[in-house]
Amino acid sequence: MTRRVFSTVFLGLVVPVLSGIARAADLPPKESFHLFLLVGQSNMAGRGVLAPEDKVAPPRVLMLNQAGAWVPAVDPMHFDKPGAVGVGLGRTFGIEIAQATPGVTIGLIPCAVGGSPIDVWRPGAYYEPTKSHPWDDALRRAKVALRAGTLKGILWHQGESDSKPDLAPAYAAKLHDLIARLRQELDAPAVPFIAGQMGQFAGVPWDAFRTQVDEVHRRLPTHVPHTAYVSAAGLNHKGDKVHFDAESYRTLGRRYAEAYLKLTGQRK
Repeated sequence: MTRRVFSTVFLGLVVPVLSGIARAADLPPKESFHLFLLVGQSNMAGRGVLAPEDKVAPPRVLMLNQAGAWVPAVDPMHFDKPGAVGVGLGRTFGIEIAQATPGVTIGLIPCAVGGSPIDVWRPGAYYEPTKSHPWDDALRRAKVALRAGTLKGILWHQGESDSKPDLAPAYAAKLHDLIARLRQELDAPAVPFIAGQMGQFAGVPWDAFRTQVDEVHRRLPTHVPHTAYVSAAGLNHKGDKVHFDAESYRTLGRRYAEAYLKLTGQRK
């Protein structure tokens, strides 16, 4: 039996749906509602230019909006920087997973924060540019979402802000610690964790520090169980040499989905 949701319990209070696209969503049983946490910085949040197709509600794919309500998964999905957000990888990822797993509904939990270094993805850390607490906010939203569904994966795209001489050498230890904390806090010790490659754009060479951070992502499966790495080879930027363009985000979403399905044994 489905559950009709007209408002969402958020931190113990009844919170009305605030988003302009929000409407009540029919939720499946908890075991058939597969949740994915979307974390990292701006290339996870998405900065692609919107097209009409990005506003079409896909079947069996929902997202947790800023008010804590389940609504159709349309872009922009994140809300870290309202004037900048656009197409990201999450919606396409959700569509691909829904198509590959008939009988389940996908729930996306957007929590990325543009520009955030990994040091603010820890308890109590405050990020001044967005006046937010990335780690605390993500954990709060994830735990609200888990009341309705079952966590199936964590998607991570981050690293640009740590590709610096004083930060890159410590990135591996920090990322491994972050994965362990997420799994512990969400009571999901073997939940898949998928890291995407930073933009490797033509005419925009990497320095040694970006290469060092990429190597941490690339080698993640050899150091941490139940993890995968997604290549960004051949993708394009939107003109700013930092963010992917809309079509590249969609391609990246498909690559994340493929990595998840392979990691979980659902696709060879």
